[in-house]
Amino acid sequence: MQHQLSTSDIQFRDEVRAFLSQNLSQAASDLVRYSLPVPKTIQKDWTRKLFKQGWAAPNWPVEYGGTGWTMARRQLFEVEMKTHNAPELEGFGFNMVGPAIIRYGSEQQKDFFLPKILNAEINWCQGYSEPQSGSDLASLQMKAALEGDSYLVNGSKIWTSAAEHADYIFALVRTDPAAKKQLGISFLLIDMNTPGIEVRPLLAFNGKRLWNQVFFSDVRVPRHNRLGDENQGWTVAKNLLGNERFMVSRVAENKRILSRLHELLASPQQVDIVLEAAFFKRLAELGIRLSGLEAMASRLLGRFDSGLSIGAEPSMLKLLGSQLVQELDCLLYEVIAYCGLPLDSVSRPDDPVPVCSDSSDMIASAMFHHRGYTIAGGTSEVQHNIIAKQVLGL
Repeated sequence: MQHQLSTSDIQFRDEVRAFLSQNLSQAASDLVRYSLPVPKTIQKDWTRKLFKQGWAAPNWPVEYGGTGWTMARRQLFEVEMKTHNAPELEGFGFNMVGPAIIRYGSEQQKDFFLPKILNAEINWCQGYSEPQSGSDLASLQMKAALEGDSYLVNGSKIWTSAAEHADYIFALVRTDPAAKKQLGISFLLIDMNTPGIEVRPLLAFNGKRLWNQVFFSDVRVPRHNRLGDENQGWTVAKNLLGNERFMVSRVAENKRILSRLHELLASPQQVDIVLEAAFFKRLAELGIRLSGLEAMASRLLGRFDSGLSIGAEPSMLKLLGSQLVQELDCLLYEVIAYCGLPLDSVSRPDDPVPVCSDSSDMIASAMFHHRGYTIAGGTSEVQHNIIAKQVLGL
């Protein structure tokens, strides 16, 4: 089952590949290939190269710096970026708060924030979850009381990725404690350098800093930094992802991992165990499933681009794509065998040399990180419920 590209899509793909060949350094690509941290300087430099090319924000309207691409072409672009191990852009800015500012922001907010996102001048983090408000986000309790021309913010946010590097946080806060859950929430854009903000690290079991808890103590936020109307933040949050729910298949990520598998298997010096026939049978099966996932995603995006209605298909894609990433990770881990047992080099500052080769370093770390794919963005259980209701009528 192979998705057939049109002539124009092939020309576009070749254009992207030529750009990558000319602009993506081997050093930056290797960092991504081996799941090593990408320094902010490299990410910013790559962002600016894409911005200069006009490709930094494919999901933004053309008048704000977008490309005007269809959803199908956006997926094709993402596949090329992933399979060539290009650094990811700052997702919170480009994929989340940027589109929200475009839709709900004042002209002042658009003029201030959007150019800075495009030119990699502002890093963002997301302030949604709280210690007692994760799955039931509408129960959040961080308060923002209006005092004159500013809000006085008190509370905390948790599982806040990249807060230690962020210049701004976009946060849901409770501005009307007496209102029903969703009705008393506002959406604020908060400068992380404001007095009263403290960022504390949350470490994964391997010692890596993947998240943070952010504390707000009498933090003053200008009223003009509210996005959308007061007490209408839930509406902003629901629409924040917009059409991004159709880009959840992880086709590009799966192709990247499968490419790494083939790279390792093609280099006998990297694989010093004997792989049984059952391994290659599983590898073939996962490759077939990936082809089916890509065909299904392309069909869905084509329907969307044609203006046809979309039902529960995004939940199916999210479910299948996330599970496939995890199964391919397991095959990668089997290939490197005992090399995957020690902690990755990033977690051993006293001995940062990989135990085996660079190709085996960080595979275990990436595998454990990807376990969250079936939780983030809606758990597998939630996706099953959506499919059960909308498709099976249960």
